[in-house]
Amino acid sequence: MKCDKIIFSRKKLIEKIKNLKRKGKKIVFTNGCYDLLHIGHIKFLKSAKRCGDVLVVAINSDSSVRKIKGDLRPIIPQKERAEVLAALYFVDIVTIFYEDNPYNIINDIKPDVLVKGGDWKIDKIIGADIVRNNGGIVKNIKYIKGESTTGIINKILKNY
Repeated sequence: MKCDKIIFSRKKLIEKIKNLKRKGKKIVFTNGCYDLLHIGHIKFLKSAKRCGDVLVVAINSDSSVRKIKGDLRPIIPQKERAEVLAALYFVDIVTIFYEDNPYNIINDIKPDVLVKGGDWKIDKIIGADIVRNNGGIVKNIKYIKGESTTGIINKILKNY
């Protein structure tokens, strides 16, 4: 079953965002691998949603995750990760990006707010320049220490 909130093509995403902006909606963007969804992700995404009207979550494609995390990741394939995120009531749009980073997709949609976890330094957030140059803001949301997909995987490997 394909969730209708998932937008697979860049073209459809750009069109949808343009329509939402015309309606005066404040667009919030974040990105990540979201391999094994955990409480850190949930708290982060809920906080991100409070930054605007529409929360767009861009996930790394499987090939992109492998470049970042290594050949054994992702655990969950990209379409399944997208559907899990789209099932969350506070996530409005989910899309998959295939580049190494989300710079191009950020440039395509020019969100009003760009959000990353507190473990990211503001000056290192990819796309911050685009958002600021278009009058938007870049925010860090508190990082929940000890909550990570890698930590969960390591715990499973250790205990089982």
